[in-house]
Amino acid sequence: MTSVVIEEIPDRVTLAVDISNCQGNCEGCHSPFLRMDVGEELTKEVIDSLIENNYGVNCFLFLGEGNDLKALLGLAEHVRSIGLKVALYSGRQEVEDEIYRAFDYVKVGPYMAKFGPLNESTTNQRLYSISHEGESFTKTDITSRFWHRGIDPNASH
Repeated sequence: MTSVVIEEIPDRVTLAVDISNCQGNCEGCHSPFLRMDVGEELTKEVIDSLIENNYGVNCFLFLGEGNDLKALLGLAEHVRSIGLKVALYSGRQEVEDEIYRAFDYVKVGPYMAKFGPLNESTTNQRLYSISHEGESFTKTDITSRFWHRGIDPNASH
């Protein structure tokens, strides 16, 4: 499944694509069907078509890693070669350096209901913006950008 979203990656109009064969087993998972091998294979040609049919996106988000790291890294490289930012939502606590090198944004941490989702300050999940310098990279935690102040409906305006 795909959707264009504006709240998953700050300051980006993002094409989010569900990736099946999820290796996680998060309690309260909102998409448990993604643990199975479902849907159409994501190829460079499919990505090109998705981007062409979703004019205005400037970021491509992989919602999951699947079970083929080499293929995932190749697809991320393809997206970057088109000129879009590329993001990954991983359910793992930490990912390999090669993932940080391949992506501009990486979310890590399994969903844990007791800590809440990314937009709660109590979340265990983290979203990093990755800056690249050759083979080196720097991670900047931008999770707090999701923590909006609540509006008190009883406050006078």
